[in-house]
Amino acid sequence: MQKHQESHSSSSPAPDSIPEKTTPEEPVPGNAAPDTTDVLPAAPTSSDIRRWRQYLADERAEAAVYRELAQRRDGEERQILLALAEAEGRHEAHWLKLLGEHAGMPKAASARSQFLGFLARNFGSVFVLALAQRAEGRSPYGTEPAATPAMVADEQIHEEVVRGLATRGRNRLSGTFRAAVFGANDGLVSNLSLVMGMAATGVPSPVVLMSGVAGLLAGALSMGAGEYVSVRSQRELLNATLPTQATLTAAPSLDIEHNELVLVYLARGMTRQAAEHRAAERMGVFSCDCDPSLSLQPEKPATDEHESVGSAWGAALSSFCFFASGAIVPILPFIFGMTGVAALLVAGVLVGIALLATGAVVGLLSGTSPLSRGLRQLAIGLGAAAATYGLGLLFGAAIV
Repeated sequence: MQKHQESHSSSSPAPDSIPEKTTPEEPVPGNAAPDTTDVLPAAPTSSDIRRWRQYLADERAEAAVYRELAQRRDGEERQILLALAEAEGRHEAHWLKLLGEHAGMPKAASARSQFLGFLARNFGSVFVLALAQRAEGRSPYGTEPAATPAMVADEQIHEEVVRGLATRGRNRLSGTFRAAVFGANDGLVSNLSLVMGMAATGVPSPVVLMSGVAGLLAGALSMGAGEYVSVRSQRELLNATLPTQATLTAAPSLDIEHNELVLVYLARGMTRQAAEHRAAERMGVFSCDCDPSLSLQPEKPATDEHESVGSAWGAALSSFCFFASGAIVPILPFIFGMTGVAALLVAGVLVGIALLATGAVVGLLSGTSPLSRGLRQLAIGLGAAAATYGLGLLFGAAIV
């Protein structure tokens, strides 16, 4: 054991001589994370240098993304994004320190980081935040020996910060976006199934085309009307639960000793103490702001609490347009004069590409894998079309 320790004394300091990591002589800028250079090889390998230079480029690109997004925000959101950019700058300083003279000329960021930067510069939407959330969640620092524990923890926290920033945008999109994705997917799958089912029966191509056009119009109108009724009904149901201004208008005429105003607030979920205080305020007994949480306030919220539901007209229009845009894809080969099996194959390929695209968009916005969501959409859509084609063959044979 003694010989083993002595054999390493020339290449690394003895355990007792290792400086305290919490008080390095030259701390990494902006973060008190422990310095890992004392446990790394004296001369990094070419593989280490390539990897660290890539990390450096990506950190610079991510910091630029957050600064671009900050320019499009104000208030607290702007400060949060700038703080994230500053944190990425601390990580950049870490890799610069490790690389030293090996840093060289700036290296190009990864394709993912460059794409994220392009979106941030040109759009700055919730899509960028969703992509940034996914990028933070896939940080390689967890398995990187040269990354400090604080850097690993930073990336985990950054994912949650970006998730919080993206929440508002997702809520704004969720109602209309749900209708749009559902409409496009339904148009693609249902009309492809209709076209393949009709073609399998052996009817002429013009009949297949007319069936597809009829399916497009009928489906788009049905989807638009259905979404309007659905969202309108949901909003009406939710609005029925909102408090009215009845307590404000009726309170002055109530008998102080005998009234049910306290029961109103108890029914809304208040404690008895809060309910009695609010009732006394309504009737003018209290004029002080003894407890701001119980003070006189308008009972109907100034903002729309059902924002995530979306508007009925917005959902209807999205469903109509996106169903139509999806349903036209399967009949494009027939519109351009193709017939038979060739037309069906081209229709299947076009619909497959569209299903992959819609699934990828859902994956991006939800912060999950675009590829897995796209493949899921593809499997479901083509599976339904194949089943309908099989039924068309069966019924076609039965008719003959």
